[in-house]
Amino acid sequence: MFESLVSRAAALRDGAVSYLAADLDPAPKPPPGLEAVAQEWIAYVKWISIIAGILGLMACGIMMMIGRRNRSHLAGEGAAGIPWVLAGLSVVTLAAGIVTSIIS
Repeated sequence: MFESLVSRAAALRDGAVSYLAADLDPAPKPPPGLEAVAQEWIAYVKWISIIAGILGLMACGIMMMIGRRNRSHLAGEGAAGIPWVLAGLSVVTLAAGIVTSIIS
């Protein structure tokens, strides 16, 4: 009798655990009315990032042009800034895909 109770309790426990585990990983769902606002903010950030990237590359180019004569340190700083600008643009571009792949 005791073994029967133990086996029933174990079966109930296993069933409850599998039932709870099925509901612990729901799909992402935006709060009502917030989806359009979130998309708009993401669009604003992407647009600002594009402008910042363009200005960053222009600043690096200007530093390289000014530093060409007798200011080699300034030219070097401008050239060293280009990979940082490109890396920042890459992070912004890949952000949605990276976060989505990690969360899902």
